[in-house]
Amino acid sequence: MKTFGPRPHPHTPGSPWTVAAGAALAIVTAGAFSTLAGLLVGPLHEDLGWSRASVGLGSLVNMVVYGASAPFAAALMDRLGMRRVAVGALCLVGAGAGLATTMTAPWQFVLYWGVLVGLGTGAVATTFAATVTERWFVARRGLVTGLLTAASVVGQFVFLPVLSWVIDAYSWRAAATALALAAAGALPVVWAAVRDPRNGPAPREDAARRAVRTLARAARHGPFWLLAGTFAVCGASTNGVMWTHFAPAAHDHGMPVTVAASLLSLIGIFNVAGTVASGWLTDRADPRRLLAVYYALRGLTLLALPLLLTSAVDAPLVAFTVVFGLLDVATVPPTIALCRAHYGAGAPVVFGWVSAAHQVGAGAVAFAGGTARDAFGSYDPVWVGAGALCAGAALLALTLRRPRGRRVTPPAPATPRRSRALPASPPPCR
Repeated sequence: MKTFGPRPHPHTPGSPWTVAAGAALAIVTAGAFSTLAGLLVGPLHEDLGWSRASVGLGSLVNMVVYGASAPFAAALMDRLGMRRVAVGALCLVGAGAGLATTMTAPWQFVLYWGVLVGLGTGAVATTFAATVTERWFVARRGLVTGLLTAASVVGQFVFLPVLSWVIDAYSWRAAATALALAAAGALPVVWAAVRDPRNGPAPREDAARRAVRTLARAARHGPFWLLAGTFAVCGASTNGVMWTHFAPAAHDHGMPVTVAASLLSLIGIFNVAGTVASGWLTDRADPRRLLAVYYALRGLTLLALPLLLTSAVDAPLVAFTVVFGLLDVATVPPTIALCRAHYGAGAPVVFGWVSAAHQVGAGAVAFAGGTARDAFGSYDPVWVGAGALCAGAALLALTLRRPRGRRVTPPAPATPRRSRALPASPPPCR
């Protein structure tokens, strides 16, 4: 017998798919900001005379703040609601981009892009996707997680050539202004679409305290460290090595940087298909085995890359971009599913901390990759090392066990888990 009330019309404001669409818009918009940082290095160096190290410091701060803000944003959504946090995040990224157009000193780039944009993009990243699926979906959680994760990929890579063209045709300030306007335009739509199910008061505990307490509880158990370890390898083998070092490595082989950037955009396009497919598979297969397969195949592709890089784009290199693109972000849906299986209602906050490990891995390998290039004169050891890390992550994924008995559940969020993809107090059918 159905006890959860009438089903809402799919186009009403209370529809789970309407909420998911609004969340996707916020994620796409924030994702576009992640792309611009890499395009600003040269223009800021030439226009303002800043050293590349100064610009790199702002990008490093952005990456660290992005990872650190995720668990606190997930806890804050329990207290203030998803709508307010998402809108606040868009305000932060818009303000950071707008203020960046007035920069005259490197410390301002660290503050505007590193801190403000880092906070905003971290708040509406994969943890936001995990919170939306946790509160509004059950049967199709894996699929929705894949769709929302793919939205982040769209924001990062589909707009890469557009922003590059704007910088070349106009200026880097025009690109930053365009992103600020995009964030402002998304605000009213996100405010109207994103909302929480109305079936419980927000927790009284402070969001920051809850995030720290959740980490303390989760860290007492092995699954958390296994998930954090595998996701750190995910960051190391994607953001850390591919998005940081692929273009200069290809340039070492005589390939123009613009061509290498186009290959990265192609990887981003296949990210979408791979992430959605992974979400669909996560609803139907053991997520531990999916992770093991993804990491093993990713490791093989990275090991093969030194043999494929040439001055021209040929069929084997295109095949690499397709396969790597399908595997790149495919790890997110099964990782979220495993967080949910082990930590129940506290999964979004736990996944926030797991995502922080992702950024730590990315930052460490981004730095180590440059150091290796200086020491050996080649990126080949970087690809081999990243491939070995992926092999280790595949083995770690297989050591995870299904939770038995009572789950380790950190403090409950504002809304208890649902039995169907419906709000607690849906409007009647019309």
